[in-house]
Amino acid sequence: MELTNSTIKFVASLGLKKNREANGCFVAEGTKCVRDTWGHFDCRMIVATRNWYEQFGHSGHHGKIVFASRQQMQRMSQFSTAAEVIAVYDIPKLTIDADEVRQNNNIILDTLQDPGNLGTIIRLADWFGVKNIFCTCDTVDVYNHKVVQATMGAISHVKVHYCDIEGLLEEFEGLPVWGTFLDGENIYRQEVENRGFVIFGNEGKGISPRLAQHVSRRLLIPAFAQGDEAPESLNVGVAAAITISEFRRRQMK
Repeated sequence: MELTNSTIKFVASLGLKKNREANGCFVAEGTKCVRDTWGHFDCRMIVATRNWYEQFGHSGHHGKIVFASRQQMQRMSQFSTAAEVIAVYDIPKLTIDADEVRQNNNIILDTLQDPGNLGTIIRLADWFGVKNIFCTCDTVDVYNHKVVQATMGAISHVKVHYCDIEGLLEEFEGLPVWGTFLDGENIYRQEVENRGFVIFGNEGKGISPRLAQHVSRRLLIPAFAQGDEAPESLNVGVAAAITISEFRRRQMK
């Protein structure tokens, strides 16, 4: 396939959410990111230098490959230093498996704004076997290039849904709902289950009042530092890792 100026503009335009939504596709950049996601999403095209293709190309790329120079790759890249390969994938149409939701722990993210935090949480969800993450509609887009990169391939295995969270909780009424708060009960002393929802809030404001009212069990990750040296709070990605790890630890007993 021939690389045209319109193709360069199209790939570059996918850095914006509105263009991803309008075209129904997103990009993955870099050898590791592309190799980790390849085969999990329908690929529209793969743009790469000839040098990259000579090292990593295979029969699956036939009919999809578009060759580009390094200068052209830089024009399409969302990063300051372009990789030698960019894959353009279709955004998958996800469905909610009600039985899967009822039988497992599920993560809810309330207005997360940092792409790195979302990517980290998707990655830890994959590690701990959490299959579904539900996000408020104002949470950063999972197909943002920084999120895709930060997941280290985990975006291929974890379903990330954007929906009306209050409606979701009403639909699954009866499942326990946990939330992390600075005035919660010590997580290490609370009974937890490996089913239900765990809510993590915005980086600066925490869980919003409208979702906090749905929380049936408020959890606190206690700080062991004392006095003036005690930190005010934890990064949300770190808090999510500690919380989900504790849930899984209890499952092993």
